[in-house]
Amino acid sequence: MTVLTSGRPAEPGASEPEPVNLWFCPNDELTPGIAATLASHWLDENEQEVAGRFLFERDRRQYLVAHALVRRVLALETGIPEAEAIIWRSSRGRPFLQTPAGGLPRGADSLDFNLSHANAYNLLGVSRGLRIGVDVERLDRGERGLDNIIATFSAQEQRWIAGAAPGRSRDRRALRLWTMKEAYSKARGLGLGLPFDSFAFTLDEDRGVTAFRPPADDSAECWRFLEIEPVPEVLAAVAVEVDSGHVPAVHLHHGFPWSRAAPRRLVLQETARV
Repeated sequence: MTVLTSGRPAEPGASEPEPVNLWFCPNDELTPGIAATLASHWLDENEQEVAGRFLFERDRRQYLVAHALVRRVLALETGIPEAEAIIWRSSRGRPFLQTPAGGLPRGADSLDFNLSHANAYNLLGVSRGLRIGVDVERLDRGERGLDNIIATFSAQEQRWIAGAAPGRSRDRRALRLWTMKEAYSKARGLGLGLPFDSFAFTLDEDRGVTAFRPPADDSAECWRFLEIEPVPEVLAAVAVEVDSGHVPAVHLHHGFPWSRAAPRRLVLQETARV
């Protein structure tokens, strides 16, 4: 696992904010039978209906594992039983947890979460009081659709990609930018409704965001980013909207959350504005 752990700690004496929790879960963490059993008990009527529409078993399994993961993690984070969590979607399709009238059983006024999956891998981000977006991609997807993706980027990002050798190096640059842009736009709740050439990232040669130019309606100061490679050839990005004086740590968990195994502690990056 490769991570970047640079950033600025909280001011002395300041209370440390609740950490952002990331859960990276391969589909193989649950057998098909267990995934189906959990889903039959935990997923709501709409989720059950969606799961039944998949033509291919691999796609259905992906959906069941991902949504069982969401409900299990939300139960751990909030104290709301898996089958009782009410999840609704915004007009743009972003899911939200409905906060009970009396508040969350385990405190905090609000909780935000975001899910991404890519061909047998799932990434879930959860934060308290902060907007979060995550994205995950596999490098072995090849060049499928990459040219169309790159064409949506800013001119400076396209030049950076073109500077790499054709093949794996070029694909890695393109997918690093794609995951970061997806994570940011998902945190904003806009998805593909946000033009990807309206904002730009400058990435370190190896890993990490060194600068961020936000869209005209946003500010760079309130965002922190993180790139990880939880397993070889799988790229993931995280975007969190933060109070710059109280930047949370990130706890990375691996596998399906049957237990509270110790996570790996990471740090959200501070970036320059361009």
